[in-house]
Amino acid sequence: MKFTPLLGMRSALAACAMFAFTAGTGGAVAAESDDPIKIAINEWTGQHISAHVAGELLKKAGYNVEYVTAGAVPQFAAIAQGNLHLQPEVWDNNVGDIFPKAVEAGDIVQVGSLGLSPREGWIYPPYMEEKCPGLPAADALIKCAQAFGTAETFPKGRLITYPADWGTRSKDLVSNAGLPLQAIAGGSEGAMIAEMKSAYAAKQPMLMMFWAPHWIHAEIKVNWVDLPAAHADCDSDPKHGFDPAKTGDCGFAQANIGKIVWKGFKDKWPGAYKLVEMLSIDNETQNLMMLEIDNKGRKLEEVVAEWIAANEGTWKPWVDAAM
Repeated sequence: MKFTPLLGMRSALAACAMFAFTAGTGGAVAAESDDPIKIAINEWTGQHISAHVAGELLKKAGYNVEYVTAGAVPQFAAIAQGNLHLQPEVWDNNVGDIFPKAVEAGDIVQVGSLGLSPREGWIYPPYMEEKCPGLPAADALIKCAQAFGTAETFPKGRLITYPADWGTRSKDLVSNAGLPLQAIAGGSEGAMIAEMKSAYAAKQPMLMMFWAPHWIHAEIKVNWVDLPAAHADCDSDPKHGFDPAKTGDCGFAQANIGKIVWKGFKDKWPGAYKLVEMLSIDNETQNLMMLEIDNKGRKLEEVVAEWIAANEGTWKPWVDAAM
């Protein structure tokens, strides 16, 4: 195993620390471990960015790091068992049953928010506010849905939804609320983006189910319809949603994105834990980096290294805290 000078210093200090005691407690001083911190790598580019930013900064603080491919749900069992140690981008709307149980048992520790502001809902081009005054209010969309119509959907507006195999949330909302829209499933993420760009180029009507963060937001400005807030009782209590006489007509629940570690992480790598606590990535940062990777075809490692080189003022306090 190759050691950096800092890691060599950590090892020397660890040897001394085995015989040291903290003042007033009688307990042994915990030594930093040179074992690799294993970081989970999931299935999407944004998480790859978060994981590699965290990993490369941990390396700067002198830690060994390994990137390990892990499924978004199976990873939680591995973290709870200590086979993986860090996941810096967990979306709480896709965690399965193991995660909440492992958190409750103390096997997984939640370290705080990553800083991303996820959103999922219906987007439209800003120029549509001239054709549909009152947007982004949902009531305005209902009144001028025809402005979003096509020859195939008129007098209803056209709503492009997720591909059929992604679920039917938008279609269900339109049906449950009785909205004057016709839901049309997008063929794929790529097809949806192509349609978005085409509509913008021609200043044509466009209403689409989409999400953030995503690289397209670094290229195109969109506004979001203010749908009724999600509510746990929406499917049973008609007072929530578009229509006080209907159920199942609320907007979409929004995810939270947090950082998690194995329960032994803080004791084994206390400095690294401080870095993870401070680690923060916002939508604009991730959107721009995803644009370079997903749209321009650049290598993830190259884009992350470029961001680190240009943003020392942002991350240096995190690394200093770890060291």
